[in-house]
Amino acid sequence: MVEEDPNVLKLTTDDDQKLSPLHVAAATGQVKVLSMLLDRNMNVDIVNHNNQTPLMYAAKQGKIDCVKKLIQAGANVFMIDSVHGGGCLHDAASHGHVDCLKAILFAAHFTAFEDSRGYLRFVDSRDFNGFAPLHLAALKGQSECVDALLDNDAILCARTSNCGGTALHLAARSGSLDCIRILLARGADRLQFDYHGNTPYTIALEHGHEECAALLGSTSGSSLVWPNHLRFIRELDKKTKALLEKALVELNKERQKAKNKPRSSRNLERNNNNIASMAGKKELCSICYDRVCTFVVRPCGHEMCAHCIMRLCQKKSDIDAPRSSNSKPVCPFCRGDIVRLLAKTK
Repeated sequence: MVEEDPNVLKLTTDDDQKLSPLHVAAATGQVKVLSMLLDRNMNVDIVNHNNQTPLMYAAKQGKIDCVKKLIQAGANVFMIDSVHGGGCLHDAASHGHVDCLKAILFAAHFTAFEDSRGYLRFVDSRDFNGFAPLHLAALKGQSECVDALLDNDAILCARTSNCGGTALHLAARSGSLDCIRILLARGADRLQFDYHGNTPYTIALEHGHEECAALLGSTSGSSLVWPNHLRFIRELDKKTKALLEKALVELNKERQKAKNKPRSSRNLERNNNNIASMAGKKELCSICYDRVCTFVVRPCGHEMCAHCIMRLCQKKSDIDAPRSSNSKPVCPFCRGDIVRLLAKTK
């Protein structure tokens, strides 16, 4: 059909969206059709009536193969639509398509900017409502996208332009425990007020999210946070970092549950965990005797579990002496500095 009449490529859908064939192919995941249209020199950034590109449609629908194909063809990841003022990154974050989000962020790293701050402006770019991609992901309960955006330098404490809420406020509004745990583990402030004087705790209560309120309330105790002040933590490989982040989230879950249990129940559960661990015939952590050793400390070579590593790496609380930003945690066995962490191999 295209060979017989090239004008077919100029047709649009008969509705308010006015979608081109490229938009339709991208939104429905038809990679072969998409490739054929691009091979015929169709504009990769063609826009519809709302200034939306095929890349935006592919990101919104989670069509990762189409997203990659469009980016490979030179699609502009920085374009915004005329409806919400957001771009493809906002679409991917809002709809929870973390693979598309990562592909877009990766592409942005290799796009020329006038200065080094350009990428950071893109990660935290605002739509017409004043929402950054992190805000949208938290509001929609897209925990994987929240995690990925924070890994890619999204600002944790950034406020929305309209009400001054942070990602934690929005996660509390949506009732997403997973997003709240991730944000708290990264150091989000539970006591931050928005422009109306609301904290994440009061917002969670207002929307009937009692479990979230229990985690956010002042009586729930301060959560353990990701120790960004330590250089060696920031330079971990992905596997090691993923194991430690998982341990950190589990620790905060345990802290939350422990506050609702009598002491006798806690002791009984601890004893049962010990017995179960001993039965596994694996080398237990010599600090807690609760979990299997999963990390090797360098340079000393001592082993311990991820949970104990995270506890060692935590910042001092307000009642303790302030810790130097250049300080390193020390190995509890030999008192030597922990310079590097390696995931233990079987």
